[in-house]
Amino acid sequence: MNLLGIVKHALNTEAMYFGPTFDRIWPTPEELAPVGADPQADWYATAQESAAHVVALYRRVQAFADETIEALPLDAIGHVEHWGGVDVTLHEILVHTISDLQRHAGHADIVREQIDGATGLLPNHSNLPEGKDWQQYVATLTAIADQS
Repeated sequence: MNLLGIVKHALNTEAMYFGPTFDRIWPTPEELAPVGADPQADWYATAQESAAHVVALYRRVQAFADETIEALPLDAIGHVEHWGGVDVTLHEILVHTISDLQRHAGHADIVREQIDGATGLLPNHSNLPEGKDWQQYVATLTAIADQS
């Protein structure tokens, strides 16, 4: 997984939830992560996939999703193939997608913290306790995890 991969995962998921789930076809399926060969292919961007390309594709997927949302009532019935084809409503898919994005934003924050070392709420106000030896704290928690 990489940060751009989280964006790639979100766009692939939304293309599916707001497309085939409601009998709509994404117009250029070759742009989406291939199904089959690597089931995790949507979780990482390759060296050939630029940030500009992935972000532009996501914006197009968002417009596609907006079309579905605008065209259908919240109680419109769709079917999610990988959920066993169960009946779902547009409302359920909207809530699921929001929840999914919220979790992935948390994943992105954790990865970003590993990259830049910044933690807490804001650069000038971390909302973390001051005077704490964080390296020792992490070492202590790591030891606890290792013993489990």
